Amino acid sequence: MASGPHPRPHPHPRPHPHSLPHPRRWLILAVISLTQLTVVLDNTVLNVAIPSLTAELHAATSDIQWMVNAYALVQSGLLLTAGSAADRYGRKKMLLAGLVLFGAGSLAAGLADGVRELIAARAGMGVGGALLLTTTLAVVMQVFPAGELPKAIGVWSAVNALGFAGGPLIGGFLLDHFWWGAVFLVNLPVVALGLVAAVVLVPESRGGRGERPDPLGAVLSTLGMGGLVYAIISGPAHGWTSPRVLLTAAGALAVLVLFAYWETRVPHPMLDLDFFRDRRFTGAVAGAVLITFGMGGALFLLTQHLQFVLGYGPLEAGLRTAPLALSVVLLNFTGLSARWLARLGTPRAVLLGMVLMSAGLVAVATLTGQGYAGTLLGLLLIGAGCALANPAMAHAIMSAIPPAKAGVGAGINGTLAEFGNGLGVAVLGAVLNSRFAALVPVAAASLPAALAAADGAGERGRIVAAYSSGLQASQLVGAAAVLAGGLVAAALLHRAQGADSKTPGVAETPETEPRPV
Repeated sequence: MASGPHPRPHPHPRPHPHSLPHPRRWLILAVISLTQLTVVLDNTVLNVAIPSLTAELHAATSDIQWMVNAYALVQSGLLLTAGSAADRYGRKKMLLAGLVLFGAGSLAAGLADGVRELIAARAGMGVGGALLLTTTLAVVMQVFPAGELPKAIGVWSAVNALGFAGGPLIGGFLLDHFWWGAVFLVNLPVVALGLVAAVVLVPESRGGRGERPDPLGAVLSTLGMGGLVYAIISGPAHGWTSPRVLLTAAGALAVLVLFAYWETRVPHPMLDLDFFRDRRFTGAVAGAVLITFGMGGALFLLTQHLQFVLGYGPLEAGLRTAPLALSVVLLNFTGLSARWLARLGTPRAVLLGMVLMSAGLVAVATLTGQGYAGTLLGLLLIGAGCALANPAMAHAIMSAIPPAKAGVGAGINGTLAEFGNGLGVAVLGAVLNSRFAALVPVAAASLPAALAAADGAGERGRIVAAYSSGLQASQLVGAAAVLAGGLVAAALLHRAQGADSKTPGVAETPETEPRPV
C-alpha cells in the first residue's frame, strides 16, 4: 500500500509537436467502425430472439433476463480496466484480444444448447466487447490528426446510432430465415475481417511504459461499476426498495468510494482523479451522463410508444425508428456535424445539439395525436441533436485527457454511456409505471396484463390512454434531463475555454491543430 497521496501532473494536456497522420487512417476507421457496429448490435439484437429462446431452450423469465443482461453487465464493469490495459500493454494487442474473445463468445453462444452455456458465452462476449469499445476509440485518437478528429469521432459515434436501429431489424431478418443461433454466428465473418485488417493496418501504441499495473484499482472499478449497473438493471423487476437492489447499490457505491480513495494513494493510478479538475473534462462528463440518461430512457420508451399507443408491430416499430439513426449517420458521414462543430465551437455545439434532442423528445411526447408524423418530427430532431452533441462531447472528453491515457479516456466515455443509459431506462421507466399505476387502479403489473383484465372496449381505451399519459410524462422528464445536461455542459466547457485562454502554452494551441495520440 502506498503511504500517502502522490503528486499529479497538471490536468490540462500540453501541446505536442506535430506528427504525420497515418496514411491509411480512413481505411482503418472503416474496419474499426464495422467491428464497433457488431459490438453495439449485440446490445439489442437478442431482444427479438427472446420468444425463440424461451420456446427452444425452455428458459424462464429470470434466465432470459440474464441472457440479455450478462453481456451489458460484464462489458460495463470492465470498460475502465480494458482501457487501462490497452494503454499499458498496447492498443493493437488489446484490439486483437478483444476480437478473439468476442468471436469465441459468439461461436459458443451460437452453438449453445442450454441456458447456462448461453449466459456464459454472453459474458465472454462482454469481455471482448469491453476491449473493443475502448481500443477502437483509442486507435481513432492515435491515427487521426486533431484537425480531422471531429469528423472521425463523428463517424465512430454514428455507428452507435446505427447499431441501435439495426439490432432489431437484423435480428428480425435472421430469425425469419434461420434459427436463433444465427444472430451470434453472423459476427464471425466480421471478426475474421477485423483480425486480418488489424494485423495488417493498425499500428501498435501504448501510453503506460514504465508504469506498474494497478490490479486492486482494476478489481475495485470492475466490482463497483458491475454492481451499480446490476442494481439499476434489477430495480424494475425486483422493486427499487427491495433488499436485493438497495444492498447491491449500497455495496457498489461503497466499493466505488474505496476505488476513488485508492486511486489517490497509488503511484500509478488506473484513473487519475485529477482529470476531474479540468472543467472541460467535467463539463463533458456531466453532459454525457445527462444526455444518455434522457436519451437511453426515452428511446427505450419510444418502442413501447410505437407499439402500444400507435399500434405498430415489433418489426414495423423498428423500421419507424430508423429515421433517427439515418439522420445521425447522414450528418456525421458527410462531415456536416464536424463543420458545425468547427463553426460553433464545442460549448455552443453541445448546447445546440442537446436543445434539438430535448425538442425532439417533447415532440414525441406531445404530438401523439398527429400519429407517426409527430413522432417522425421528433426522431429527426433527436437525430440532428445526437449527430452534433455526441461527437462533440466524446471529443471534449478525449482531448482533455493526455494522449498516453487514450484507452482510459475511451473507457470513461463508454462507462458514462452504459451508466447513463441504464439509469435512464430505470428512472424514466419508474416515472411511467408510477403514472400508469396512479391512473389505472388495478393490480396489473404491465399494460398487456391490464388490457387482459379489462372489461370491455371502453375500459381498454382508458387503460391505453393512461399508459400514453405515463409515456408522455416520462419522455418530458427525459427532455428536461437532456436540456439540463446541455446547459451544464455548455457552461462548464465555456468556462474551461476561458481558463485555457489565460494559461500560457495552452491558448497558443488551437483545437484544430494536429496533436499526436
